[in-house]
Amino acid sequence: MARTYVVTGSASGIGAATASLLRSRGEKVIGIDLANADVEADLSSAAGRLAAAAKASELAGGKIDAVIACAGISAPISKTMAINYFGVTELLTALLPALRESATPRAAVVSSMASLQPAVTELVDAALSGDEAAALAIGDALAAQGPRVGYANYSSSKRALSRWVRRESVSEAWAGSGIPLNAVAPGTVITPMTRELLTTPEGAARVDASVPMPLNYHQPADSIAKLLVWLTSAENTHMAGQTIYCDGGADASLRGDDIWSWNDPK
Repeated sequence: MARTYVVTGSASGIGAATASLLRSRGEKVIGIDLANADVEADLSSAAGRLAAAAKASELAGGKIDAVIACAGISAPISKTMAINYFGVTELLTALLPALRESATPRAAVVSSMASLQPAVTELVDAALSGDEAAALAIGDALAAQGPRVGYANYSSSKRALSRWVRRESVSEAWAGSGIPLNAVAPGTVITPMTRELLTTPEGAARVDASVPMPLNYHQPADSIAKLLVWLTSAENTHMAGQTIYCDGGADASLRGDDIWSWNDPK
């Protein structure tokens, strides 16, 4: 029997690849995006998120089997935090009642290996506390210092998102409702968002310096879509709170072979 999926960012990039893959497998997909989607909504605002959740729930008949949140931007501005963090967490929270109507509810979000890059603690903390006004004010101050500093809006949004997934995945709201909640962190994915940057040798070299991908180099969107689809399938019964780095080896290259000894006796 077909499952009902809500996919954000469904009009392009990873979201479009995910929606296409699900439809090819006979699943019902309700896409959310700014345009060219079943639900056209602006996830950068609280009102837009609530409207999107209400419409998606209505189109699903009140029962949603899985949510896959792919919508996001990488601009060095505060709106990046609004979409990448609040646009994911508030939408997922609003869709919880419809997810709980499913026998096998699942949720997955797109984080990034940028979650491993330098982030601004104050900005991450503001996001995790739910203070969007404070987060946007901090983000605006960063953006005012230029794109190099403003980029922290992106890395901080993904760091906060991965931490939110880890925190909420074991909560009564998610684990207590039997809903596996996880994240996927891509490396450099070839999408409309990255294609222009990768067209020149200089641009590609800058990207590769911060995102080394020794395994198969830059990745197609469907490499992430396939993982997202498994995470939100009925087959995934026990994976919770994980940010899975599907990144061509970027995480292993940057963090090395020991991410465990922090907990060893001193």
